[in-house]
Amino acid sequence: MSDNVYDITIIGGGCVGLATAYKINQKYPSLNIAVLEKEDRVSAHQTGRNSGVIHSGIYYKPGSYKAKNCVDGRRELVSFAKEYNVKHDICGKVIVATEESELAHMNKVYQNGLANDVEDLKLITADEIKEIEPYCEGISGIWVGCTGIIDYVGFTEKLAELLEQKFEGSKVFLNTEATDFVKDGDTTTIKTNRGDFVTKYIVACAGLQSDRIAKKEGTGTDSAIVGFRGDYYDLSEKGMNKVKNLIYPVPNPQFPFLGVHFTRMINGGVECGPNAVFVFKREGYNKTDFNLKDTAEAFGYKGTWKFFAKHWRFGLDEYRGAFSKSYFLKRLQKLIPTLESDDIVPGRAGVRAMALSDEGNMIDDFKIEASGNAIHVLNAPSPAATAALAIGTAVQEMATKQFGLD
Repeated sequence: MSDNVYDITIIGGGCVGLATAYKINQKYPSLNIAVLEKEDRVSAHQTGRNSGVIHSGIYYKPGSYKAKNCVDGRRELVSFAKEYNVKHDICGKVIVATEESELAHMNKVYQNGLANDVEDLKLITADEIKEIEPYCEGISGIWVGCTGIIDYVGFTEKLAELLEQKFEGSKVFLNTEATDFVKDGDTTTIKTNRGDFVTKYIVACAGLQSDRIAKKEGTGTDSAIVGFRGDYYDLSEKGMNKVKNLIYPVPNPQFPFLGVHFTRMINGGVECGPNAVFVFKREGYNKTDFNLKDTAEAFGYKGTWKFFAKHWRFGLDEYRGAFSKSYFLKRLQKLIPTLESDDIVPGRAGVRAMALSDEGNMIDDFKIEASGNAIHVLNAPSPAATAALAIGTAVQEMATKQFGLD
């Protein structure tokens, strides 16, 4: 019999996994919760490699899980950051239209924000854009005052610390990868590289591996994760003065990403990007990374091909940006025309876990499903980091019902 016996085991030590563990333990302090993280630190993948933005909730379809959880989660995240001294700054951002054809969608984004109860929104003129960001050129824009930046790694580390400090019997296990699940009556034995964990209930928040964990555990899923790498450039010392805070374009409604933008980082510097290119390795952060299993699975899934068929022009464009600095610069110059080649230097990269349906449609909203003694967070794209505490509450409420915790 394993010594590692827990009431609930969370798979995944990103911000969603740890926020979920924390929220369940807050509601049920006597439960012993284990968090299994396969890397040597929490927040090693999507959480630690995102843009570091506290999103407002302006982009998301009114009534969607994204809209509600982003707005509620943002407010809770900021309160948490203030209470526990997590580095953050509510600096605001501008969304900028640079041509007439973007104005209709910009107005739709603004109306979305109002419908989603996003505070401190204002339509601004070209002159007002200049007052906020002197080097930015636009014909109209939106000021989003409640957007900010934060240290998401610090936030996740604080959740892990609180979990272990406040709830006796709960623990985060690093370097511990869940490899198989063996059902035995009311419990499941989770096989890992560091021995067995016996648990009554499972909550999987596995990000880039979420579909694989769902299949191994036996719940399954009707979608598949396909990875898209986002490459960033950093502003050089010469270019640093051209951006004060956050500058975003009006997103193209035809494409599933927000477009390249400028983001001041909480630990210093300004990032430009990201693009979005298909990856041949789910956790591959270099341009030439390759994994045979990841590639074969992606190309063996019909939804991948259908997605490519719909967005091949967009895909080619993104690949040009990945391998051509001048092309990437050209896209950035749409917002800051005076930006020059020596104003930007290559930066880091992240990989988004994008859930695709069989029909090749990007599953746009958060997707959380329960089956038997397990709950799986199957799709938690941006703004999941902003919404992490709200998602944690949603999973806690689902667990209460699904697992009969009361």
